[in-house]
Amino acid sequence: MSPQRPRPLMILLAGAGVLVLGACAVGPNFEPPRPEVPAAWSSASSPAAASKADPRAAAEAAWWTSFGDPELTALIGRAARANLDLQQAALRISEARAQRDAAAAQGLPSLNGAASWTGQRLSESTPTGKLFTQVGKVPGLPAGAGLSIPNPYGQYQLGFDASWELDLFGRVRRNVEAAGADVEAAAWDRRGAELSLFGEVARAYVDLRGAQAKRDVTLQTVSTLNQLLELARQRRGAGLSSDIDVARAAAQVSAAEAALPMLDAQITSDINQLSRLVDLPPGALKAELSAAKAAPPVPPVVPVGLPADLARRRPDILGAEARLHAAVALKGVVMADLYPRVTLTASGGDQSEDVAHLLDWASRFGMIEPQVQLPIFDAGRRRADVRLADAKARDAALDYAKTVLGALHEVDDALAAYDAEQRRQASLAATVAQNRTAVDLAMDRYRSGVGDFLEVLDAQRAQQQTQLQLADSTTAVSTDLVALYKALGGGWDAAAPGAG
Repeated sequence: MSPQRPRPLMILLAGAGVLVLGACAVGPNFEPPRPEVPAAWSSASSPAAASKADPRAAAEAAWWTSFGDPELTALIGRAARANLDLQQAALRISEARAQRDAAAAQGLPSLNGAASWTGQRLSESTPTGKLFTQVGKVPGLPAGAGLSIPNPYGQYQLGFDASWELDLFGRVRRNVEAAGADVEAAAWDRRGAELSLFGEVARAYVDLRGAQAKRDVTLQTVSTLNQLLELARQRRGAGLSSDIDVARAAAQVSAAEAALPMLDAQITSDINQLSRLVDLPPGALKAELSAAKAAPPVPPVVPVGLPADLARRRPDILGAEARLHAAVALKGVVMADLYPRVTLTASGGDQSEDVAHLLDWASRFGMIEPQVQLPIFDAGRRRADVRLADAKARDAALDYAKTVLGALHEVDDALAAYDAEQRRQASLAATVAQNRTAVDLAMDRYRSGVGDFLEVLDAQRAQQQTQLQLADSTTAVSTDLVALYKALGGGWDAAAPGAG
């Protein structure tokens, strides 16, 4: 038996595979940018700050646990599971993956199978129909010597068609590369949305605890002022003071009570904001969060890392890098359009007038059609596309540089604000202690008949103001730490989440 000859289609496909393997991808190869960053943060913690910034370690991924508040940790966990914005961001990752898979499929052969039956009758009033009718009836030929073509006639067909564009210059590969970078960008966008969401939950929670603390201060002030009002009434009854002292004391009580409705409205707003962030209706968390608690304390040490760590940690910077990668790869896509395209097309199968002979060897048919498309003249459109892609890549590079620069400023500003607010908090705490002493002394002088009632009111008013300022500052310290963690990127790992 003689050896079987290789089929032309197999030879053509094998040769095409060699060409593809040896082909190169035109266009620039992406190299991750290396941004210029300072060696250290300019805003360092002062000796007066109770919570120090440590540049030797990066922030933990679960940064919210550093507050040591189980309620805050639970709320962030619920937001991570239920928030609709995060669900939308996850869907965008799925969309980007599907686009990447579709782009990858363009570099593989496509094969389609088909089965059909065609019935047709040609009009005998036309030249073609007359020819079909007269075939086989030529005079002088024996019966059956001619070719008989029935009219009408039917045809069965079973076959396939295949096509494959040889990616000789990397158009498809660059497109897949760009789509893969888009997947990474979508994944980092989700991480950024997650970081922003967790920061909003923490901020609203800290604000809630701060409003509750101010309400407690106001209630204590009202209670103290009521005691002072009762003392003024007793002294008036004993003839030791006048009605004006009673009126002034009553006015102070009313003024303090007037602040309670606005604080109640702020507490309700914060609870509703937290409910929205975990996708619950308004008031759903009221029973859970109405009990007043202190604002979550800040840790003694905050790991901030070095500026060089920021580019590998912030989701917006990593997302900008991925978009830059996609823009560079798309430049290779349009550059590949300047070169020829080679496409292999093949079709084959079986055709027969009846089903019984459809699979006979004689019923086979086939076709191979290599095709080369060579760009000759397009009035400069392809060259313009290359210039446009180059401009977009440059724009993406500038966007990356702007993102890095903005992040550096954001972290430095957050460090400065955090440090300053801690020093302010310490000063206010000392002021509150002094004001308490002043109130006690003024009350003793008033009871003994030596001091004036206005001294007591002034001392009490100063104490209330500084207590409220201290409550605001305590809240601001925790809020500034949340902003610092957000600016640092939350301490995420460098691997893109969900980019696979």
